[in-house]
Amino acid sequence: MSKLPSITDVIAKQIIYEDNHLIILNKLSSQIIQGDKTGDIPLGELVKIYLKETYNKPGEVFLSVIHRLDRPVSGVVIFAKTDKAMTRMAHIFQKREIKKVYWAISRNKPKQEYGHLINFLKKNEQQNKSYVYDKEIPGSHRAELKYQLIDSSDSYYLIEVELMTGKHHQIRAQLASIGCPLKGDVKYGALRPNRDISISLHARSVSFIHPIKKENFIVIAPVPEETLWQHFEKNIEKRK
Repeated sequence: MSKLPSITDVIAKQIIYEDNHLIILNKLSSQIIQGDKTGDIPLGELVKIYLKETYNKPGEVFLSVIHRLDRPVSGVVIFAKTDKAMTRMAHIFQKREIKKVYWAISRNKPKQEYGHLINFLKKNEQQNKSYVYDKEIPGSHRAELKYQLIDSSDSYYLIEVELMTGKHHQIRAQLASIGCPLKGDVKYGALRPNRDISISLHARSVSFIHPIKKENFIVIAPVPEETLWQHFEKNIEKRK
């Protein structure tokens, strides 16, 4: 019988970047960032196990989640390994001194290939869904993103999104509002779910000034190992 991979082995394969202060992973769509009703182990706890076993750390391992992705979304997730990095990364996010780029797949082509969306989102707690408004209403929050159509296949379109604000289900809700619900995202208008219950949204890259080294820094997450994602990634790479 083949031996099942350990938690440390699994996490090691997901690491995109690691130094003394930061550890950045390519999250799978099946993983959760924080605990939920499923009782599944959050990704941060798995990373702690990796750090403890890899570096023989005694006692409790320090690790801070810097930002979050919805469970069905894949891609870049940043963790801080030190208190200094945690504090400085929190400041970077607060001041919006970070560029966050996502790739999204939709069956529908945007009417405009480039767009700058500024809306107001209001979350419905019971439905766990955000609704899009053109004007501010009580309980709503400003949501801003830019998008461009960067590739297409016979049936789908790849949209690159630069996220300016980080609101609940923002990309999902705003793209659906222009007629481009994400592939697999039935909550926002897709016709059917993806087989693996993911939605076709991937946190492709983050770029910022490293909080300790003070150098320009960019991390790119490879797309999921799925045929359509691989098709789009190869097309983009060919054009570089």
